Amino acid sequence: MEIPVIDFSKLEGDERSATMGLLHQACEKWGFFMIENHGIDIYLMDNVKQLVNQHYEANMKKRFYESEVSISLQKKENISNTDWESTFFVWHRPSSNIYEIQGLSKELCKAVDAYIDQLIELAENLSELMCENLGLEKSYIKEAFSRSKGPSVGTKVAIYPQCPRPDLVRGLREHTDAGGIILLLQDEQVPGLEFFKDGHWVDIPPSKNNRLFVNIGDQIEILSNGMYKSIQHRVMAEKDGNRLSIATFYNPNGEAIISPAPKLLYPSHLRFHDYLNLYSKTKFAEKGPRFEYAKTLANGH
Repeated sequence: MEIPVIDFSKLEGDERSATMGLLHQACEKWGFFMIENHGIDIYLMDNVKQLVNQHYEANMKKRFYESEVSISLQKKENISNTDWESTFFVWHRPSSNIYEIQGLSKELCKAVDAYIDQLIELAENLSELMCENLGLEKSYIKEAFSRSKGPSVGTKVAIYPQCPRPDLVRGLREHTDAGGIILLLQDEQVPGLEFFKDGHWVDIPPSKNNRLFVNIGDQIEILSNGMYKSIQHRVMAEKDGNRLSIATFYNPNGEAIISPAPKLLYPSHLRFHDYLNLYSKTKFAEKGPRFEYAKTLANGH
């Protein structure tokens, strides 16, 4: 099963329509996809990964293997309600806390800040493309997420350490993501991420050629009235090597009220007699405009 890959370089020129169609299908049928030629500085991406790995080795690794979850696994105790991961979380917007996190080097903080500035532009570009495919104003998602303070943006930095008994524990248990658009900078060598599609778990391969992995969160599914899907996923613990995951969440502001876009709702509370009158005049026309007009009838106009 081949995961959709969206080439952003094809959004300019003759292949734009086909690329937009592929993006729409990926959001609608898959809920996850890869993007390439996305414009993020590849040297910056590599630097962030390198610095995070260095931080893990210097500040997190020893503490993790001395933790309760690691000791319980060594004793072969039941740890089915625990995740085999070593993590920290950084807030970027509306305000940043990165310089308040103990142990992070200034070099890592500066690299992450520069990376996130570029990534937010990419997330908002992606949100505009989704809006275009959904038939919404291009700023609809951004405005719905922002309220007066702008969207919430944060990053979960995770290492899924080498695990001696991957049969006894998950790296991260099955879940969907609560927020909006998730952009993942992940390991180039160690696998483990899986998404559920068509009754089967699909392996997400390590990212090659500086691709970013994207998945859709619950709020996009709500806003799109179920057209775009938030998909269950998990991380499997691995016996060979540590897996790096840097997942940035482009989410609604905490005060944002998210509901389906009115344009994507079907007509409701409509008398069938009124619909038949409309249908008799528009039977051989497109159905979409008829449904849009029917919404005004449903609202008493």
